[in-house]
Amino acid sequence: MAELTRLVIAFNLDPRQLERVRDAYPDLEVVVQAERERLGEVLPGAQAMVGRGLTPELLAAASDLRWLQITGAGVENLLFPALVESSVLVTNFSGVHAPNMAEHLVAMMLAFARGLPEIMRFQVRHEWHHAERGTFELGGQTLGVLGLGDIGNALAWRANALGMRVVGLKRRSTDLPRGVERIYLPDELPALLAESDHVASALPLTPRTRHLLGVAEFAAMRPSAYVYNVGRGAVIDQAALVDALRAGRIAGAGLDVTDPEPLPADSPLWDMPNVLITSHTSGGSPRYWERGIEILLENIGRYRRDEPLLNVVDKHEGY
Repeated sequence: MAELTRLVIAFNLDPRQLERVRDAYPDLEVVVQAERERLGEVLPGAQAMVGRGLTPELLAAASDLRWLQITGAGVENLLFPALVESSVLVTNFSGVHAPNMAEHLVAMMLAFARGLPEIMRFQVRHEWHHAERGTFELGGQTLGVLGLGDIGNALAWRANALGMRVVGLKRRSTDLPRGVERIYLPDELPALLAESDHVASALPLTPRTRHLLGVAEFAAMRPSAYVYNVGRGAVIDQAALVDALRAGRIAGAGLDVTDPEPLPADSPLWDMPNVLITSHTSGGSPRYWERGIEILLENIGRYRRDEPLLNVVDKHEGY
């Protein structure tokens, strides 16, 4: 059994969820320290930390630290070189956001299908209006999902339930997830783009995915196609996206994430009638910790039993 006697939580965890941890593992010393400048006082002697406050200096001082549980999915800004090269195991909350982010993507697709962006602008002006942009039905259309992780899989079967054909991009060919008709490998991205009416990215940001969608990729898409991003803003070359939208090479974009964030007030994306911007809100859910605490509790038990943990991050790949 792997030793785990002291766990540091580096933020103010909801008291009800904190009680669940302490009730489940009464012999575990659980220390809460939300002040980052004071983490150095409590990390010595701790084998595990939950949260995002770890720094190279703290890692150097935390000689007993063996496991870092991140309370989110993205880790690209947290993996400093010393942590990557260390023996510290890093896990994340991948999957916690999947249901709500998949629903967010479906909402954006439905909004374009029913002409809601245009109609809502007229509501603000108190004008009765029929959308001038043509509406369409999602049923029978093809959705290309970039990244068949938890979010991509959750989106795929929801879209399939609406009558959409779903194809996906993944680094390795695997068994087909529920609702997915075909998996394309990275070098087959142009083919996926060419056949998709909607392209949705839920990809993490890594050297492989930065500006994955750029000039050539938008040129490969249908002029009637829409692109969506709920992963990381820099997966899309934003200048290339603006040019593609202005030139009519694609029909529109639904952006929950941008590059940079916040999106500057003078960005032309704000005023484009065929762009939805939702300001990095897709991850919000009242059920976040309902799902997140289950991952934490399960991983504490697995760690103590020397079993593989859930959601282990490949520190060199960055996700």
